[in-house]
Amino acid sequence: MQLSGLIARLGRHLDLTDAEREAILHAERGERRLRAGDVLVAEGGESHALYVVRQGWLHSSTKLVTGGRQILRFHYAGDLIGTSSMAWSQAAATLTAISDCIVIDLPKTELGLLFRAQPRIAGLLYAIAAAENVAMSDRLTTIGRMGASERLSTLLLDIMARLRVTAGGIVDSFDLPLTQTDIGDALGLTKVHVNRTIRALEKAGVIERNGRRVRIVDEAALVAATGFTDRYGEIETAWLPPAV
Repeated sequence: MQLSGLIARLGRHLDLTDAEREAILHAERGERRLRAGDVLVAEGGESHALYVVRQGWLHSSTKLVTGGRQILRFHYAGDLIGTSSMAWSQAAATLTAISDCIVIDLPKTELGLLFRAQPRIAGLLYAIAAAENVAMSDRLTTIGRMGASERLSTLLLDIMARLRVTAGGIVDSFDLPLTQTDIGDALGLTKVHVNRTIRALEKAGVIERNGRRVRIVDEAALVAATGFTDRYGEIETAWLPPAV
């Protein structure tokens, strides 16, 4: 059967039936290839589809009246993205490729048919979206109430927790394709402040860097300093309806 990032992601939480797998593949449409920096969807543009990330990293962002941007979320292989625009015909955020990416179109109409035919998939996607919203609230609390070190530590822990679900095999290190400007726009910090904070964490011995590779040396210390909770590793599925 054809590989699907969404099937792989959902399959970590639920033993999908052949019918559910086939329904997901049927709903997925044409493949798009993006280069780093390409915009998939612009804020305010038409929103008639969601997208499954097959490969690469993207972020969603909004424009500020000052001319800057706020990065809201980072997206990885297996993610269903564009869900923030589900309620409207116009995109609520801009989706931009951070690295070279492959994404699959998932028209809203096809998603509706998928939900009707396979209610377990609908329920599981709802649960994953709810978990991601709680994780977003956690990060907003960190940005609003904690210092630069805790903000950056929370972001790194969040990325690692997500990649442990989507990438597989991630233990304590990962490639980080983000610029310091990207990190600053996600955390409300200047590029200079981000650089200073990264160096401080390295000096403290809790992280290590080798080029783009970041290793979390003392995960327990970062968790203790931030109160970070992994919202992605386990999703409750016992309440889902039976498979069709």
